Amino acid sequence: MSLGSSSSPGPVTISLSELLSPTATRSEVLNERVIAALGSDSGCLGIIVIKDLPPDFPALREKLFRLACRLANLPDEVKERFSSPETSYLFGWSHGKEIMNGKPDTQKGSYYANPLIDFPNVSEQLRDEHPEYYAGNVWPEGVEGLEEFEKTFKALGKIIFDVGIALATACETFVSPALSNPSGTIASLISSSKCNKARLLHYYPQPPSAQSAKEEEDIQNDALCGTHLDHSLLTGLCSAMYLSQSEPSGTSEPQIVDPPNDSTGLWIYPRNSKDAVKVTIPRDCLAFQTGEALSLLTSNKLSATPHFVSGSTKSQNPVSRETFAFFLQPDVDDVIGPEGETFGQFTKRVLGRHYAEKSMGEAED
Repeated sequence: MSLGSSSSPGPVTISLSELLSPTATRSEVLNERVIAALGSDSGCLGIIVIKDLPPDFPALREKLFRLACRLANLPDEVKERFSSPETSYLFGWSHGKEIMNGKPDTQKGSYYANPLIDFPNVSEQLRDEHPEYYAGNVWPEGVEGLEEFEKTFKALGKIIFDVGIALATACETFVSPALSNPSGTIASLISSSKCNKARLLHYYPQPPSAQSAKEEEDIQNDALCGTHLDHSLLTGLCSAMYLSQSEPSGTSEPQIVDPPNDSTGLWIYPRNSKDAVKVTIPRDCLAFQTGEALSLLTSNKLSATPHFVSGSTKSQNPVSRETFAFFLQPDVDDVIGPEGETFGQFTKRVLGRHYAEKSMGEAED
C-alpha cells in the first residue's frame, strides 16, 4: 500500500434538499450520483458529502469539539469517573485502552455514546450479551465547563442521524432482493435500531520531537490507525477541527487553526487502487462512508470503504484534532447477510477478524 495525492479529485457532493425531495428514491440522476460515490466501480471513493445542512449544524459542531478538547484535558482521575470498562470502554471515556500495533494507543481519547437513546429498552439477557451496545450512556455530569456536553452531543448526533436516514432512503434501490429481511428498509433498520453509536475523538498534540522519522512515516502510512472497514451500514463524519493549544491556561479559548501538516486527516483507498488519497470534508458539510453491513445488504453494489486516519498532530506549536463519527447500524438480531446472518453474529465475526489479523481493539471504527 502507498499514499497517493493529497489533492485528488474531491468526493461526490449532493444537497440535503435533493435527498429530501419526495422523488429522491426514484431520481435516476440521484441514483447515478450515489453509485458514483459509493459503488464498487474502479475509482469510486466510497464516501459522499452532503451540503446545505440545517443552520445550527456549524455552531453545534464547533461547540462540541471545544467541549471535547476541554474534557480531554481534565485530570485523569476525573475522566476515569466516566469510563465504562464493563463495556470494553465502548461507552463513555476511553484513553489508552485500544491496542494499536501491539501497544496502547495513547495519542487519542474517545467518548462513546448513543445520541438517540440513553438506556435501550431491551431484555437483561440481551444487555448482558451485548454490553457494548446496550449498557447505556455515561455522561460527564457535575463537571464545571461541561454542563452542555450531553445536550450538544445529542443535538449534533440527531442532525447526522436525520441526514443519514435521508441518504439511507436514497440507497434503498440498491438493496438485493435476495437479502430482503423482516426489518424492512435500510432506513428502518437504522431508525428502529438501539445499536447506533457515536464516537467523539480528541487527538492530543504531539511536539516536533515526539517521533522519529520512521515513526512519522508509519503514521503517514496508516500504521497508527490501520486501514479498516467500518462494520456499520453508514458512518456519518464531521470535518475535523484543529485547535491551537499554545494559549496560556485561563479564560482564553483555543484558536481554530489549519491542519498541522499535509498528511493529517482521512485517507481512503479508491476501489481497486493500492494508492490512498486524502479526502477533505468542508467544515459546513457532512460526509458518509459505507460500511460492511451495507455492502452485504446490497450484494456489494455499494461497497465498504477501506480507510485510515492519519492522526499526526506533530507541529511547532501544540495542536489538537477534534472529530466526530456516528455509526448508523442495525440491531444485533437484524438479518443483514446471506443464510440469515444477523448483525450481532456479523459483528462478532468482524471483531474476531480484527483481533486475529491486526491485534486491534477498534470495535466501532
